[in-house]
Amino acid sequence: QVQLVESGGGLGQAGGSLRLSCAASGRAFSIYTLGWFRQAPGKEREFVSTISWSEGYTYYADSVKGRFTISRDNAKNTVYLQMNSLKPEDTADYYCAASRLARATIAGAYPYWGQGTQVTVSS
Repeated sequence: QVQLVESGGGLGQAGGSLRLSCAASGRAFSIYTLGWFRQAPGKEREFVSTISWSEGYTYYADSVKGRFTISRDNAKNTVYLQMNSLKPEDTADYYCAASRLARATIAGAYPYWGQGTQVTVSS
């Protein structure tokens, strides 16, 4: 089992920055890929970014590439999502998720999910 707890959401301004954190706990954590997804009101959940826990390989959705950075701190079992140059369309609930599959970008590949943290970007 893997438990995930997100934090760091809130209100941001267009052009500004926010950083999300995802604290993970559970067994055999090192084999997991950690990902970030988001879901805006009335829309489907979409992939944002993923990082491989052991190798640090990263992958981004085109919509956030160059603006968001995913990173991890193995000692703290924490994954971060640094969000810069925020846009109003980044407004969504952001979810951290864990998968046993490498480079997974679809929600169905992630069996473990956090409760989500809300991000609102004003124009």
